[in-house]
Amino acid sequence: MKIVKSIVVTGGLLLAAMNNVVALELPKTQAGMETCLQSALAKTSGDIIKLEFKQEGKTPVYEIEIAGKDKTMEYECDANTGKITEEEQEVDSIDHALFKAKAKISLDQAKAIALKAHPGDIVEMEFEIESNGSASYEFDIRQADGKEVKMEIDAATGAIVEGDEHEIYQIGKE
Repeated sequence: MKIVKSIVVTGGLLLAAMNNVVALELPKTQAGMETCLQSALAKTSGDIIKLEFKQEGKTPVYEIEIAGKDKTMEYECDANTGKITEEEQEVDSIDHALFKAKAKISLDQAKAIALKAHPGDIVEMEFEIESNGSASYEFDIRQADGKEVKMEIDAATGAIVEGDEHEIYQIGKE
């Protein structure tokens, strides 16, 4: 239970999110949330500020955001193996030195690329430094059918890095 206590939530957010999960048909997983949380916390200590469950192609994935002492990290964990498959550092804005040094396309250009691929409303955006040092824009887009898709656009080239991830639920900050 120590892991669950480290998730930072306010008010009835956790209860509301879990009530919505009950109505969903969740993909089957073999490793599960607790294993993935342990894998992420083994890489970075801090407060878990967001937990997202999504489908990447046929693979169920937990995305775990941890606010550490010096930086915020985001980990993707294969929900079948419990292994971390991706690590990214989140930065607070496009003006962050690490992001600014790599970005060649504007935020507006990145939004246009994402919305052309998946029309809808951008409900969340993040600025990330990938494990290889490249920068990317990440957008959560709510489509007309109410479902959310996550798009990641390379900030240097405008290429779609990830474009077919479907959010199932999210607990924590938007």
